[in-house]
Amino acid sequence: MRKLGAKKPKISAISLLALSFVLIFSTVSTAGVQVGKVLQLNGPLFAKKADATIMVLSVNSPVEEGDTLITENKTYARIRFSDDSETILRPNTQFKISQYYFDKASPKDDKSFFDLIKGGLRAITGLIGKRGPLGSYKMTTVTAVIGVRGTSYEARICDGNCGSLPDGLYLFVSDGLIGVSNNAGALDVGLGQYAYVANAGSPPVLLPENPGIDFTLPLSFGTGSEEGGSNITNEGCVCR
Repeated sequence: MRKLGAKKPKISAISLLALSFVLIFSTVSTAGVQVGKVLQLNGPLFAKKADATIMVLSVNSPVEEGDTLITENKTYARIRFSDDSETILRPNTQFKISQYYFDKASPKDDKSFFDLIKGGLRAITGLIGKRGPLGSYKMTTVTAVIGVRGTSYEARICDGNCGSLPDGLYLFVSDGLIGVSNNAGALDVGLGQYAYVANAGSPPVLLPENPGIDFTLPLSFGTGSEEGGSNITNEGCVCR
C-alpha cells in the first residue's frame, strides 16, 4: 500500500509538467507579431486581439498584426508603425491592423492593410506608402477603399454622430494624394481637397469645401511626432 501511495505524487508531477509545456506552447503559438507601438495617449485605449482577448494599452505598449484598437469617448491615440508611419486615432474609433509586413531590405513585400470600422483618424504614411508597389497600402471602410502615395490625410465615418451632415465617409488630404474607390467609381483626392462617399453603392465625389467637420487635433497631437503624452509607461494589462 505504501508503494502504491508513493507513486501518485510522481504521476501528478509528470502530468503537471506536461500541462505546463502545453500551456507555454499555446501562449507562444497564439502571440501576434508586433508591428508598432503606442507613442502618445490621453485616455483609455484597448486592443481586441485575434483570440478575442481585450488588453488595456498605454504609452509604449506594443500593437500587433490582427489587433483592433478601440478608443473611448475622449481618447486620442498616436500609433507609430515600424516603417515610421503614424496613425492618430480619434475618440470613439475602432481601427483594425488587418495585415502588416515591413522589411527595409524587401520593398516588394511591403504590406500595410487597415480597416477603419468606425470613428476617424489621421494617417501619415511612412516608407510603405512611399517606396513599395502600388496597392501596398490600403485603408478599408464600409463605403470605400483608400490608397496612398506619400500622404497625410484625414478619414471620418459619420453614422448618426455628425449633426446635420449626411452619414458616410468624409476625407481631407493635407499632403500628397489619395485614391478612393468602390464598386461605383474611383476618385483621386489631392492636397487641400475634401471628398465624400455616401455608401458602397455611390461613387466618391469631391466637395467644394469643408462640409463642416472639425479635422483639427488637440495641440499636443497635432504637431510633430512628440514622444510621450502620458505618464503611464507600463506595457498594459490583460482583461478577459
